[in-house]
Amino acid sequence: MASYLQIENISKSYGPKILFEHIGFNINEGDKIALIAPNGTGKTSLMRILAGKDKSDSGGKITFLKDIRIAFLEQEYDYDGDNSIFQQIMLHNSSYIKTLDQEHVWDYERKVRELLTNFNLPDCSQKMKELSGGEIKRVAIAEMLSSDADFYIMDEPTNHLDIDAIEYLESYLKRSRCTLFMVTHDRYFLDSVCNTIMEMDRGQIFIYKGNYQNYLEKREERIANYNAETDKVRNILRRELEWIRSTPQARTGKARYRINAFYDLKDRASQEYSAKQISMSDVRNKGTRLGTKIINCRHLSFRYGEKCYIDDFTYNFQRYEKVGIVGRNGAGKSTFINILTGSYTPDMVCTDPSEYRDGDTRGLLTGTVERGESLNIGYYHQSGMTFNPDDTVLDIVNDTYLLNKFLFPHDMLNNRIEKLSGGEKRRLYLLTILMKKPNLLILDEPTNDLDIVTLNILEEYLKEFEGSLIIVSHDRHFLDRLVDHLFIFCGDGLIRDFVGSYSEYREFIREYEAERKNAARQQERKQQVKDQKKSSSGKEDDGRKKKLTWKESRELETLESEMESLKQERISLEEEINSGNCDYRSIAEKSERIGEIISLIEEKELRWLELSCSVE
Repeated sequence: MASYLQIENISKSYGPKILFEHIGFNINEGDKIALIAPNGTGKTSLMRILAGKDKSDSGGKITFLKDIRIAFLEQEYDYDGDNSIFQQIMLHNSSYIKTLDQEHVWDYERKVRELLTNFNLPDCSQKMKELSGGEIKRVAIAEMLSSDADFYIMDEPTNHLDIDAIEYLESYLKRSRCTLFMVTHDRYFLDSVCNTIMEMDRGQIFIYKGNYQNYLEKREERIANYNAETDKVRNILRRELEWIRSTPQARTGKARYRINAFYDLKDRASQEYSAKQISMSDVRNKGTRLGTKIINCRHLSFRYGEKCYIDDFTYNFQRYEKVGIVGRNGAGKSTFINILTGSYTPDMVCTDPSEYRDGDTRGLLTGTVERGESLNIGYYHQSGMTFNPDDTVLDIVNDTYLLNKFLFPHDMLNNRIEKLSGGEKRRLYLLTILMKKPNLLILDEPTNDLDIVTLNILEEYLKEFEGSLIIVSHDRHFLDRLVDHLFIFCGDGLIRDFVGSYSEYREFIREYEAERKNAARQQERKQQVKDQKKSSSGKEDDGRKKKLTWKESRELETLESEMESLKQERISLEEEINSGNCDYRSIAEKSERIGEIISLIEEKELRWLELSCSVE
């Protein structure tokens, strides 16, 4: 297997803060690696160095296999707002397009349009400045995928994407034979796409093959082994300490060597591994009374121009319920939250239909929203951070104990906000909200920019949260662990209530879609049978069913048995292929047989329908 990338002795620091130092690793062709590390430890810096956007402080060596093409997806996408979507992509990939002949240029343009359609951006002429944040992210990803690069470097690819877009990207990368190095907080996405997890911890790199659960188990083993080794070192240190105290120093070179070794032991003995965790117990909602009325919505509707976002929605939110909100970007999820919280002011909305005129720049809001008197809302939203960049961490939250619990150690308290990473700012912002002791927490895309360690602890807190919870999120793992039911924003103002987790909802949708397609297929085949009969008889079928002969009856029974047997064989073959225990040749043979089975089933179903239509 070819080595795509070799990294040796690279380092990065900002001022006195060392992000990583003298690290090295190797990436092989076909590797799909997820990089995991706490916020602020240099994940984005490392990716920018690999992509050639930044340089290592220590020089080091970065060696790529000759002639491989690299595509880098950054968190911030640089674009010209006056460009159309299509112009923007063609402009950014112009150096690649120049290498193509005319026929391949046409193929490239078709691929761009196909990707944009699959990302629900069918209008390629739309201006970039007219797009939402999630739509801009989809353009950036379509641009990256259309380049047909050998090696993708992706920094938080699922941030700001809706779940439909995430699932399409997930499916695309699973099928692709590309090599991939990415940072992601989406654990379902990680498990589905990646075969290797790379952890950056205390300036070192650790590699784990397998899924996220395997990573957690092997990481615990590593930490346990490290701490066990520390205990052994401490035992040796005690013996050496007795020798130091009882022996006059500096008599011989041997004694001097042993003295130096003692100080090395002392340094190692102080390095017990204690993984920091966020403790929420100090910011728990204690004593804040939550009344019986939370938020009651009656015939709520919201329109903006020609578009309807909410159509006649009625619901009473209950005490202690945990509800998730999902839907495509632009479906109205954040608008809904702003209405619930009362964040929309009169200059943003009109509440009297008689005063609403064509061309009004406000939205039309009708219906009622009643909030309980004891309601104390904590609202975490994407545009909520309004920190002064010159303020310090301690200026924002003047409580050193709580800051330490939230992974802000003493040496970070005087850091200015402008020096914090995106995830560190989000973590600080979250702390400011939880400290207000809300009894209704509304979280709008809380997982963006938070590292996996923070998310795990936040989930544990929210599971025990003593209040009501509303979550807008694209993180399927986060929703599955927390919510009791979902509001599905289906578009055109329709909001459906689904009781269950997100995974249960997706399974329901898959089954529904499969049944719908199967019904359509059966109807199409029945029509084919009728058309065949009409063609063979030369006249319209009178609709009267004829009695089957004994031979046809036996054939009908046999067909049902044969179709069931073939379906079971197909299921068995698919399970064997997915088990991971088959070699390449065996997979090819089984895949070929599955293709034969599908053809046989379709052939027998057509004959079964023909006979069934004749049953009296």
